[in-house]
Amino acid sequence: MKQFLVLPIFTLFISMAALGNTPPPPGDEVTYGTNNVWIGYLYDNMGFTTYMGYVSEGTAANPNFDENFGGNTANYPTNGSPVYTETFSARYKLIKNFAAGNYQFTVGADDGYRLSLDGGATWAINNWTDHGYTSTTYTTALSGNINMVLEYYENGGGNRVSFDLQTVCTGSENEAIYGTGNVWNGYIYDGINFNIYGGIVTEGTAANPNFDENFGGDVVTYNTSACGLQTETFSARYRLNKTFANGTYTFIVGGDDGYRLSLDGGSTWAINKWVLQSYTVNSYSTTLNGNYDLVLEYYENSGQNRISMNITAPLPVKLISFDGKNAGKNIKLNWAVTGEINNEYYEVERSANSTDFISVAKVNTSQGTTIGTDKSYGYTDISPLGGNNYYRLRMVDKDQKVAYSSITRIVNADKSSVSIFPTINTGGNIYLKTSTNLKNASVELYDINGKKMQEIKLTPNINAGQTISLPLHSDLFVKGTYVVICKSAGNVITKQMIINQ
Repeated sequence: MKQFLVLPIFTLFISMAALGNTPPPPGDEVTYGTNNVWIGYLYDNMGFTTYMGYVSEGTAANPNFDENFGGNTANYPTNGSPVYTETFSARYKLIKNFAAGNYQFTVGADDGYRLSLDGGATWAINNWTDHGYTSTTYTTALSGNINMVLEYYENGGGNRVSFDLQTVCTGSENEAIYGTGNVWNGYIYDGINFNIYGGIVTEGTAANPNFDENFGGDVVTYNTSACGLQTETFSARYRLNKTFANGTYTFIVGGDDGYRLSLDGGSTWAINKWVLQSYTVNSYSTTLNGNYDLVLEYYENSGQNRISMNITAPLPVKLISFDGKNAGKNIKLNWAVTGEINNEYYEVERSANSTDFISVAKVNTSQGTTIGTDKSYGYTDISPLGGNNYYRLRMVDKDQKVAYSSITRIVNADKSSVSIFPTINTGGNIYLKTSTNLKNASVELYDINGKKMQEIKLTPNINAGQTISLPLHSDLFVKGTYVVICKSAGNVITKQMIINQ
């Protein structure tokens, strides 16, 4: 009689497991969570290859979570097998419908983490390195269904991953509308590149479009129609449609940091100083007649913040001519005007580049020569720059209205003038070079507002051909724009604008 061996059922299961027939862990590693609840797929290595099971994070009311996996070197339970909390990884997935608006994502972890808003094709946040707990914030505009993927790995030590989503306050105005009646519409943004629109403000009055805004100070809350924005890393776009009577107008714009002015709706920039800088001023004069779409843009990156706009109308005085010529080592300037009813004085300004001007002389109206209804004036620049000299007149009337002449260029062939360089300094020394003898020489440093910062007495006599380093105090000569004046025997020999970066 044959005998049959009957094995228990559990022995059969063990034999199947030995043959590699263990059921796979639950979860397909592909499906996205919904209704604010993430599906997190856990892996027993840092490369997402040994899948162990899945978990969930977030609630129906809120997708935010902060997970520490039960501590270091623990067994973290999943819907499959537990994961040992050293050298493991997790991939969380959630599809979420966003109402149109701006949103701020903050992800943190110890160690690597990254967040994608397009199913893993690109990473909006990417800090895929070993490190202690750190966090990264990303702000963007969203609308509709978004496939979010949050990946994390732990290499050793502490373990933690967190996700936080917040709605960002935004304004609802049409940002393309221009102000009228001398009142600018100012659209304010979070971020230096007009990133997230916060709300609208106004500048100027019905009587005067000019303004000077410091936003309440450094790193404070600046209120708009909708949101309060921090006065660091922000930007502003001001719009004004204005009608100009036929005449010559001067626009004087200043800012800390970048600023630029357009008279054609932003197609071109009449003034463009779109760089990091302390408060500086630039001007532009042109003839206008009719309606113009003015756009003034500004950004603040750090430190102080300020933007100013000044539009000057034509003066009653009319400039007939303005020119000059070489006169030996000097340059002789001449100009003629008519209709000089209320003018108070003329300022002669000079530049080495036709952009950055400094005042070299003030000529009162009493110094002119009357010829019928016209008057003529002259000024001799005894310390012109070597090479190109750009001159313009700043005409000021008794009501302090200002107008500028066109710019005239005169080439000085004589190279014996004193030079101060470099004009754009990046932290190095400033030098003075002379091809003529100087007696009882001195150098004075002024800030852009005309405040004397320092005076340096040089050796009594400096011989032609010398180049000397100017010992400027580093605590006074900080980032900004300055005017350096060299004197010999009490007479001004040269003035030079210096930009210290």
